[in-house]
Amino acid sequence: MSSVAVLTPESFAEHRSGLKDQEITGCVPEDEAYIPTYLEAFPPLPEKGAPGEKAGEPVSAWGSRIRPIKASVITQVFHVPLEERRYKDNSQFGEGEEAKVCLDIMQRTGAHIELSLAKDQGLSIMVTGKLDSVMKARKEIVARLQTQASATVAIPKEHHRFVIGKNGEKLQELELKTATKIAIPRPDDPSANIRITGTKEGIEKARHEILLISAEQDKRAVERLSLEKAFHPFIAGAHNRLVQELSQETGARISIPPPSLPKDEIVITGEKEAVALALNRIRAIYDDKKRKTTTISVEVKKSQHKYIIGPKGNTLQEILETTGVSVEMPPLDSSSETIILRGEPDKLGPALTQVYAKAKSVMVVEVTAPAWLHRFIIGKKGQNIGRITQQLPRVHIEFTDGEERISLEGPTEEVEQAQTQIQEIIKDLLVRMDYTEVIIDQRFHRHLIGKNGANINRIKEQYKVSVRIPQDSERSGLVRIEGDPKGVQLARRELIEMVQRMENERTKDLIVEQKFHRTIIGQKGEKIKEVRDKFPEVIINFPDPAQKSDIVQLRGPKNEVEKCAKFLQKIIADLIENSFSLSVPIFKQFHKNIIGKGGANIKKIREETNTKIDLPTENSNSEMIVITGKKSNCEAARDRILLESLVKNLVIPSFLKSLKKKSPFSTSIPSTYHIPFVLNLQDDVVEDSMVVDIRHHRHFVCRRGQVLRELAEEYGGVAVSFPRTGTNSQRVTLKGAKDCVEAAKKRIQEIIEDLVRDKCEVKHYRLKFISLHLGLCSGCWDFDHKHLIEKNCGKSVLTLTGQEAPPQENGEVSPDAEFVPRKCDIITISGRAEKCELAKAALLALVPITEDVEVSYELHRYIIGQKGSGIRKMMEEYEVNIWVPQPEKQLDVIKVTGLVANVERAKLGLLERVKELQAEQEDRALRSFKVTMSVDPKFHPKIIGRKGAVISQIRKDHDVSIQFPDKGDEQQVCDLIVISGYERNVEEARQAIQLLVAELQEMVSQEVHLDPRTHARIIGARGKAIRKLMEEFKVDIRFPQPGSDEPDKVTVMGLPETVDNAIDHLLNLEEEYVSSQCRKSHTHFQVSAYQTFCMCLFQAPDMSSAEDFPTFGTGVALKQTSVWGPKKF
Repeated sequence: MSSVAVLTPESFAEHRSGLKDQEITGCVPEDEAYIPTYLEAFPPLPEKGAPGEKAGEPVSAWGSRIRPIKASVITQVFHVPLEERRYKDNSQFGEGEEAKVCLDIMQRTGAHIELSLAKDQGLSIMVTGKLDSVMKARKEIVARLQTQASATVAIPKEHHRFVIGKNGEKLQELELKTATKIAIPRPDDPSANIRITGTKEGIEKARHEILLISAEQDKRAVERLSLEKAFHPFIAGAHNRLVQELSQETGARISIPPPSLPKDEIVITGEKEAVALALNRIRAIYDDKKRKTTTISVEVKKSQHKYIIGPKGNTLQEILETTGVSVEMPPLDSSSETIILRGEPDKLGPALTQVYAKAKSVMVVEVTAPAWLHRFIIGKKGQNIGRITQQLPRVHIEFTDGEERISLEGPTEEVEQAQTQIQEIIKDLLVRMDYTEVIIDQRFHRHLIGKNGANINRIKEQYKVSVRIPQDSERSGLVRIEGDPKGVQLARRELIEMVQRMENERTKDLIVEQKFHRTIIGQKGEKIKEVRDKFPEVIINFPDPAQKSDIVQLRGPKNEVEKCAKFLQKIIADLIENSFSLSVPIFKQFHKNIIGKGGANIKKIREETNTKIDLPTENSNSEMIVITGKKSNCEAARDRILLESLVKNLVIPSFLKSLKKKSPFSTSIPSTYHIPFVLNLQDDVVEDSMVVDIRHHRHFVCRRGQVLRELAEEYGGVAVSFPRTGTNSQRVTLKGAKDCVEAAKKRIQEIIEDLVRDKCEVKHYRLKFISLHLGLCSGCWDFDHKHLIEKNCGKSVLTLTGQEAPPQENGEVSPDAEFVPRKCDIITISGRAEKCELAKAALLALVPITEDVEVSYELHRYIIGQKGSGIRKMMEEYEVNIWVPQPEKQLDVIKVTGLVANVERAKLGLLERVKELQAEQEDRALRSFKVTMSVDPKFHPKIIGRKGAVISQIRKDHDVSIQFPDKGDEQQVCDLIVISGYERNVEEARQAIQLLVAELQEMVSQEVHLDPRTHARIIGARGKAIRKLMEEFKVDIRFPQPGSDEPDKVTVMGLPETVDNAIDHLLNLEEEYVSSQCRKSHTHFQVSAYQTFCMCLFQAPDMSSAEDFPTFGTGVALKQTSVWGPKKF
């Protein structure tokens, strides 16, 4: 269970009254007697402020603690005047270098940038994004889009490091804040001048900030004087001359914030006397001007303010110099048009005259011109208007879309000249130009334009006019024609005629079976393109194949649609006529005879009968041959196929006998082929013989008679019979059709001629290369003139002899040894003489060669690679053998052995590898640059950093190797640090170490004696407290080691100021810890005394004492009252 108590004002008043009574009775001191009211104790929550609430009104106690939530995205707007723009080509605004630069900056910083061009050709830039991104983007924009100036500011050399800050953070922040580039001289440079590059405004801000930093660090007097910013111009004087004279006279340095900086604090630094003198002089000027000056306000158009300010504010300085009056201008981003003049009353009149004169020095004129003429006045690519702006560069010409006016702005004389020229251009254009507008239904617009703009471009070129057809998104039917008056009328008439034709068009649907659609369209649309070219005004639309529709739509002029429909119907009729199909069943084993060698038979039938013949695939079980075309042509093709099947297959006697036994023919044989015709074919069968040398018989009957089977297939089933082995007969019998027998005899004779042999002599130890390339190790190879291995008859045949190889010396055959051919070196080639020669040449091309490649001995080990991996990879990649000489020979040659093509590739690869290694050697040489620098060993740990963090960062930033001397090596110089790497990187790393050493040298080391009992408390758990302390005060604190002679000595090292602050803090901690220990000891003593008293007070009685336990019947006088109270008897 839980309960909630609600405190109301009434209950609180009762409670408060009760407290008052208690306070009166309890005599509480006055400083503790105050009781807060209800509203004080429980202040109300803040309410949303009213629109008219003033900023100065008090805020409730709750509201003072509520911090406003700041937006993470900010927006900054700044202006770049025309004279400071780096890119001034107005014709390319939005497309030129400025846009490219802004796009690059947006990609690099992540900020969003918007550019706009003011009337004075100045550039307004709005940057949106996170604070860090906006600051970086602003800095880059100023550096890349605004012309850069430079200035120097001199501060003492010892103050430079305060400008840089830790790790350069202060300098980076200053550069981002002022959008400038600040160059600080190196430590070894004697110059004390700091160079600032950027815009004039940024330079002023950066200079002011640097002088402030220097003044803060300067041990001389520094005075800050807050004066109204309106009087700063009087103190600075025109062009800052007065403040410069004051600085020279007094010797003090006076820093006045620039007008763009919202600060009213003037900083004076220098010697005390000089500062006091300058301070009095400035106060005197301020008091004098405040007493004598008065102000007047005038209203001037905002557009004229820039002319009063002048380039870089020079006009304001001139007014101040001539009249002594300060002109206060409202900010550029403000909408206010009020200008305040401050000065002595008698000088305000001349100053006001000058202000009005400057404001009216520029004239603004408007020229009336029809809006449709604007682009013709501008000219192609701005030629006309560009000619005027070149002659009169100070005149700004502005065209407003949709308005019939042109604004001219600039000096009076030049504006008048520009006005005259533009009016002449307008007058000329109105004489020779005209325009007209035509309302055309939006559905006809795309037809007016035509494919790829063909129609509209033709009209434009033919009539020399400009035709504007609105976009579909505009949903407008207004077509505008501009140009020569005659051409405008002709173009208008043609457009109207086109629209009338389109209005008279009609649509017609043709019913065409979907199976004919692809045929009508043709491959890649070639056939339908011919139809469309013939009827260009007709649009032909075929349905989507997925719709399975038979409707083809024609749309266009009525007559053209009718003509096109008749033409397509004729094509469809031809397709229907040619789509007759006929199937012929033929045994599948006879299909090859119908196809013929290389498809010659079937191709001939197709061409002669003008039909399409489809045969089933080899894997199909179907025996049907499908013929498509006209009916008469299909029947003729069927008869040719059946005839071809009979002629090719009925020549075998056994098949002829089977035909005699059949009375009816198969359904695959037409009725025109009867038994008498087939028997006539039998009369053509003859039997013949020829003589073939016995030594060639084996070639024909080997491999299960493969050669004989090929002869029978190729020559109409001719039966060839060779005598049995052992009969010693040379007579070979052939049986079949007369023509086929003759052709087979001729072919057998050619085969016999091909069996002529030739010999090729190759060194035996090279035969393994040939064997590997031919894919065999020994035996016979079939080799044709294309160098391909085929196991077919009639090709060249190679045979290797099986003799032993010649003896080798030292395990190798010397390539230079004299070659004496032996039986083991002979390869036998069988075949025709010309093919044998080709085979011999191909074999010799397979003989490997050896080439020498010149490679420096120093690179051999890199080419070989670790455990030979490099050279193995090259040998596998190029299929060669690479021989590298022994290291002790120190030869600059590497031998490559293999086929000619492979050796050439390997040589190129080897030379490419050599180039890579040489480049690596050069890079190693560049990286081997070394520099030694002497640094006191006491700074080495600081340079290295905790766990090497500092030195690792330097190595990473500059890509160098840094070596410190070994502590245990007595021969090494203990203060030398060696830096190696690229020369430039080494120099940068050396400078970084020198800068670090310079900071360390400025540090001091002090000892402080702290009670050893407090050490553990100061260090904290795992050193957490002492690390936090060192980070807070930027010092290094060292405690003594256990067992040290001086256990209370603590060393603090750092900058003088931080060391003193850290020691004070440590002493305070010691005092606090020691006093707390003392309080604990005193409390412990009090507790111990109290416990002793209680033990005495409540001690148990002694049973052996007669006083505590007296004997009954005996009176005993009481010596003292017992703690147990009076005794009872």
